[in-house]
Amino acid sequence: MTDMLTQPKLPRRTPVDACDRCEHDARIRAVLPTGGELLFCSDHLLEHVDRLRELDVDVRRVG
Repeated sequence: MTDMLTQPKLPRRTPVDACDRCEHDARIRAVLPTGGELLFCSDHLLEHVDRLRELDVDVRRVG
């Protein structure tokens, strides 16, 4: 998994980017090796971080 603290921030696409699991603002964009992406709030990132590491997902902060 890419170190999210050393990666450049990606710009927000819209002012209402929300976590894919809940209504909270997305803090993290996980870009999948297959090209898709997931948006997570901090809590849901912590819940799924182990699996994201297994998949070698590129994790970046959202604007």
